[in-house]
Amino acid sequence: MTPQEEMQHSFAQMFKISALAWGDPAVAAARASAAPQAMYTALTAECPVKDLGEGMFRVTSMADIVAITRNHDVVQGSQYLGSDRPAIPLGLDGPIHKQYRHMLDPVFTAKRIDPLGAQVQQLADELIDGFIAKGECDAYHEWCEPLPSIIFLSIMGLPLAEYANFHNFKNLILGNSDFGEITPEERMKRTGEAVMWLQNYFNSDLDAREQEAAPRDDMIGWLLTAEVDGHRLGRTEMLDILGLLMIAGLDTVAASLGCFLSFLASNPEQRRRLVDDPTLTRSAIEELMRYECPVTEGYRVATADIDLPSGVHVPAGSWMLISWSGANLDPAVFTDPLTVDFERKPNAHIGFASGFHRCLGSHLARLELSVALNAWHARIPNYRIADGTELVYSGNPRAPHHLPLVWS
Repeated sequence: MTPQEEMQHSFAQMFKISALAWGDPAVAAARASAAPQAMYTALTAECPVKDLGEGMFRVTSMADIVAITRNHDVVQGSQYLGSDRPAIPLGLDGPIHKQYRHMLDPVFTAKRIDPLGAQVQQLADELIDGFIAKGECDAYHEWCEPLPSIIFLSIMGLPLAEYANFHNFKNLILGNSDFGEITPEERMKRTGEAVMWLQNYFNSDLDAREQEAAPRDDMIGWLLTAEVDGHRLGRTEMLDILGLLMIAGLDTVAASLGCFLSFLASNPEQRRRLVDDPTLTRSAIEELMRYECPVTEGYRVATADIDLPSGVHVPAGSWMLISWSGANLDPAVFTDPLTVDFERKPNAHIGFASGFHRCLGSHLARLELSVALNAWHARIPNYRIADGTELVYSGNPRAPHHLPLVWS
């Protein structure tokens, strides 16, 4: 197949397996609700690895998912994010994936990320200043979404004036601009539009940077001097890395903030614990990553026959939808998985995925989430969801894209 045909095939397979996995109306309704957790535990109890037919499987148990994500005979299914070529490093597997991770991991260490805390605090407060006096806001659009996006654009060295364009790019790629069903063909069309815009933008930006005497002190400036296996990154590699970073940096933390604020708004006893003791926020984030699990699932393909810990045989060529949400609510791993315990120990959740493709930016996400939530609670300790609101959540990443909160 040509690269374009491979991308089209990948999208078609992801659409097909998602439809087979979540097509039951009751399951679909639960996934879109504020409380899907009991549905996931029920699915795991009923059938931790479900053969969906057509060479496809849905996997919800922790042991099976960890085994899949650490198996060298398994490759990524969702290769194309932010580019019309496999994303770097997420869309790669084997030694070449390891080379790029070795280059990128040091940029996102906790030590490297910690100094950004003051910037997150300042921006969180500035955004709150814009609506606190009203006693209400749409928290997702006015706070959860712009906060991590602006921080990430700053890290990358991109002008904040381009925020709206990057926001549109992200929505076209992820389908967040509408919650209706769209066809694989429409998704491909939107993805093509988004990728063309992003690559045109970055080609122009990189052209300008390459004419400058020295690299700028930002993420893109660092990438321009980085090496993989002894060679500098080429233009195509740069575009494939930047496309993935923009998707990850602009959406996943926003979705997490939306899920966490909506949970805390609906559970005042739990919220009061964090307001009274901000030092508890870090462990609360780990528990909310487990329970809410904003990034709900991933896709993998078996390149050889594999036998899972549950005893299920998966033939070579099979597609697997692996449910991070299901694994994080697996009663075989977590005591009382439907109970939110901010002091849960141990808490071996995989809200940041597992195995070879574990989230590159998990330290940055944890920092942003903890600083932002503490900033919110210091300014707005008593808040709730506006009366008459029924929250509707997107699928993956999971988030309430309309989150009206009120406070006194």
